[in-house]
Amino acid sequence: MSTSGPDGEPASIRRRDLRGTPPTGVDSDGPSTPPRAGGLVRAVLRSIATGVSAAALIFFAAIGIAAIVVPAVTGSTALTVVTSSMEPALPPGTMVVVRPTPIDEIKPGMVLTYQLRSGEPTLVTHRVQQRQELADGEVVFITRGDANNQPDQDPVREVQIRGTVWYAIPFIGWVTNGVTGDVRALVIPVIVVGLLAYAVWMAISALRDRRRSRATSDGTATDG
Repeated sequence: MSTSGPDGEPASIRRRDLRGTPPTGVDSDGPSTPPRAGGLVRAVLRSIATGVSAAALIFFAAIGIAAIVVPAVTGSTALTVVTSSMEPALPPGTMVVVRPTPIDEIKPGMVLTYQLRSGEPTLVTHRVQQRQELADGEVVFITRGDANNQPDQDPVREVQIRGTVWYAIPFIGWVTNGVTGDVRALVIPVIVVGLLAYAVWMAISALRDRRRSRATSDGTATDG
């Protein structure tokens, strides 16, 4: 026994039509193209690599400038702490940059670098404890290492002073120990040129990746 719907159309035909009608939003030619997950992952990895490279570039550029360029330009001296007498402020391996300082500007609390004996190469870097003026008008300084219990035995005279510590960089001193004299004069331009070349390479790589990503996006948008 056949049945018909309210409009008089056979119910069997209506059921076939319903089964044959694709759901709304689904392409009748087949399933939609899934997003290109591989391209997204590669883009994320490239972004991470670019960020890490940029951070490394900035870090090494800052270290190179602070350890080599600034001392060379300002007439300061980069030295390495080799004993523990100034711990914890200046542990062994710390690079200190010492700049010439007028004797009138040296105050207690400042870190002073001086020759152990005038005219000899051995240097000491200790903190100023007192500033004293002798009967003849000569100014001397009482110094002590932060880790020492007693002040240094002999006062420091003006002829011994090399300068005061401007800034310090932990651990870098061991590296800069091998970069002295003629080697340092060669290293400075090499570092500058190398950093500039690396910066240019990063800029070109970032531009190329951006163009590739844009081309991929355009291809995905027009694909159908």
